[in-house]
Amino acid sequence: MRPPRILTFAGSIRTGSYSHALAALAAKELSSLDCEPVLISLADYPLPIYDADLEAAEGVPGPAKQLRDQLAQADGVFIVTPEYNAGLPSLLKNAIDWASRAKGEGDAFKKPVYAIGCTSPGALGGYRASMMLRQVLALGLGALVLAEQAMVAGAGSAFAENGDLKDERAQQRLRALMTALIEQAALRAGLRA
Repeated sequence: MRPPRILTFAGSIRTGSYSHALAALAAKELSSLDCEPVLISLADYPLPIYDADLEAAEGVPGPAKQLRDQLAQADGVFIVTPEYNAGLPSLLKNAIDWASRAKGEGDAFKKPVYAIGCTSPGALGGYRASMMLRQVLALGLGALVLAEQAMVAGAGSAFAENGDLKDERAQQRLRALMTALIEQAALRAGLRA
């Protein structure tokens, strides 16, 4: 049987993004586990602000279809969100909105199992944004989202030079979340009994 395909990406494309650092670290952790890790960047899927009139006039943009296909081909998805003004960044919400409008083979939101990570320079570690992302995925799109999540507070000083988390317990929690995501994704996809 094939290993489960786990897609990872950040809801930020800023140079030096803490969310990207956590997504890259998750991909690194996944590479040592029994899965096929795929790390993407939303920078590779440029999209206009979602507008129903634009969609009616021009259809769904190609990058939205490509992102939707990446999601639909995954057995598990780990999304890391930063927190902007106590909420979800517009880049991430816009990408999800457009991907939800694209049609294709497989269901991009009901097929994969989702897990959430969040980062913030503040003490809450992006918790408020993660709750908004959970609502969008689970309530808005019917996705199965794991209860556990990876939160990195004080993100400006949380990462070592090699990209790992300085706090060993936080590193272990991330590994445990990636392991749980692999297991749940494999079960849901019928790759393991």
